[in-house]
Parts: sequence; C-alpha cells; structure tokens
Amino acid sequence: MCKKSMLLPAVVILFFVSYFWLNSSRPAYAMHIMEGFLPVGWAVFWWIVTIPFLVLGMRSIQKIVKENPEVKMMLGLAGAFAFVLSALKIPSVTGSSSHPTGVGLGTILFGPLVMSVLGTNVLLFQALLLAHGGLTTLGANAFSMAVVGPLIAYAIFKLGTKWKWSFSLIVFFAAMFGDLGTYVITSLQLALAFPSEVGGIVASFNKFASIFALTQVPLAISEGLLTVMVMNMIRKYNAQELKLLKVLHKEVH
Repeated sequence: MCKKSMLLPAVVILFFVSYFWLNSSRPAYAMHIMEGFLPVGWAVFWWIVTIPFLVLGMRSIQKIVKENPEVKMMLGLAGAFAFVLSALKIPSVTGSSSHPTGVGLGTILFGPLVMSVLGTNVLLFQALLLAHGGLTTLGANAFSMAVVGPLIAYAIFKLGTKWKWSFSLIVFFAAMFGDLGTYVITSLQLALAFPSEVGGIVASFNKFASIFALTQVPLAISEGLLTVMVMNMIRKYNAQELKLLKVLHKEVH
C-alpha cells in the first residue's frame, strides 16, 4: 500500500478528532463502564463470553496478514480510527459515558472477528493510558463495543450489499447501527447488574437506554457520516486493497 494514499484519510480523522476533543467536556467520567463498577460475578461473566471472539479474531488477523501483507497499514488505520473516536466521551449514565465507537470502519474492512481484537486493544490502552474504563470491566466493555457492535455493523454491510444499496449508504448504516448496538448492550449489561427494585431488569434497561439515547443517537449519525467520508477516500485511493479484502464487489456502487 502506498503511504501517500493513506495520508488524506489520516488527515481527515485527525481534523475531526482535534475538533471534537477540544470542544468536549472534561469531567473524569470513565469510558463505557468504569473500573470496579460491575459486581465481580458479572465482570467475570463478560470476560468469559468475550475471550472466544478474541481467540478467533487473532487467528483471523494472522491469516489476513499472511495472505495480504500489504494491508498492514490499513489494519493500523482501522485501529487508530477506533481509538481516537472512542476516546471522545460525553458523560451519560452514572458510571459510564457516551462516545463514538469507530468500529464500523474496521469491521467493513476486515470483518467482526478482527475488529474484536482491535477494539479490545483500544479499550485496554485507553484504560491504562487515559483512565477510561478499567481492567475489571474490560470484558464487559469489549463485548459491547468490540464484539456486538462489529457483528451488527457486519450484518448490515452484508445485507446492504445483497440488496444492492449504494456503497455510501451501506457504510453509513453499518457504522451508525454498530455504534447504537454497542449502547443497547451496555444498557442491558447495566440493567442485569443493577435491576430496578420496581420493574426489575426491564425497567432498569428502559431507564439506561433512554438516557443513552439522548446523547448516542446524534453521535451515531455523526460517526456514520465520518465513516462514509473516510471509506470513500480509501475507496478512491486504495481500491486494490479493498478488492483484496473483498470489500468491493460488482454489485456495490
């Protein structure tokens, strides 16, 4: 892959990140579910559920890099995109926050299993370097953002391709619903851990989801639009790599 061809997408990402970061609020809320917020049982449970996806994802990365070593830089771009977008947080439900996830781009390029590894690495580095999230809650945060979000994005991408939507429309909806799906699962995780005294898990889920929706819906739309911009630039300058990754097909326009 030509390094110059990746410069423009990187510059666009840097511009949006700089803009939102400089204008974001700065209270010390943790990204997603913060360290120590979940009961031990639930923290362990989400780790157990997430680990199989990480194992399969690492195998998938090894296979892709071995077969197409020229896509290594694009793999790094996908990870960087998720890192910088998910670091932009807006305080939301107590013990958590809303932010873009950035998982749509990497999912479209490499599939949901690869994105499970990239997303978990993103969450790990943010927990260690930025105090966003935590190590005990990493399994729960990874399951919502790095497992379920990419699975939803990938399903929509495949469905849109099958139904012959325009490429930009496919990317937009994949990124947007991948983002929203993350917060549906986060709401469920919080509801399971902290059911309401009146109404139980359902009432608790409705409360968490309704609060998240206030901030997450516009963020998801914004993420969808930004992902379309970056993907169209990659499509323009790196079409060959997209064909190697089987992202571009004859039916996608």
